Amino acid sequence: MRFVLTPDWFLGKDVMIEGFSFIVLLAFFFLCWRYYNLSKKKNFLYLGIGFLLIAIAQMATIITKLVLYYDTSFTQQIGQMIVTYHVFKTIDIMYYVGFFFHKLLTLAGLYIIYRLPLKKSPGDILLAVYFIFLSALFGTNINFIFHITVLIFLVMIIRNYCIVYRENKSSNTKVLIVVFSILALGHLLYVIPELCEGVCSIMAVGGMAVTANLLELISFLLLLFLIIKLFFNNGKKKK
Repeated sequence: MRFVLTPDWFLGKDVMIEGFSFIVLLAFFFLCWRYYNLSKKKNFLYLGIGFLLIAIAQMATIITKLVLYYDTSFTQQIGQMIVTYHVFKTIDIMYYVGFFFHKLLTLAGLYIIYRLPLKKSPGDILLAVYFIFLSALFGTNINFIFHITVLIFLVMIIRNYCIVYRENKSSNTKVLIVVFSILALGHLLYVIPELCEGVCSIMAVGGMAVTANLLELISFLLLLFLIIKLFFNNGKKKK
């Protein structure tokens, strides 16, 4: 069974939001890459890779939703026969593969961002890869598993950045805390219908999905603001 929580009237608009998110995430990756080339600090490189993986995850979602939302077949009449050609033999394959890679890359990106300030050990990394793969695999059918895993990652990332903020008091760190907090709130809205199964109406679930998408838009608008700020600050330092 293939389904998305987005209401009919919001179809397409969610793809536009995800397209904007992809551009912002890609821009943040290039900014991190630029800082890495200037400072040779690997933290910038890993942070950029984390956001790049999430950007690719967004692109996987965009492609999958475009296939789901729009007709991927065309029909030609030959005499009394109507022949239908399908671009994809089965939409189901695209659905499961697309959303699987979206979940896998999102979780992998968040994990890299979460691990940045921590001491790394091979055992922790292997264990994390295992659970990320399981969450992505089973999250394709049970979205609750994916969203609750993302929510846990985001809470831990926020905690790490709060510790960093207490040390450096940087306004840039504060913006990142707000960005991740808004994203966490959005994923919480995806979790609530599962916790209140049978209580929330279809309209309420759809409304939460739309609100979650709008919160994603707000978070990435803030991230874009941070990118512009860092870019111009870096330009002033060069001058």
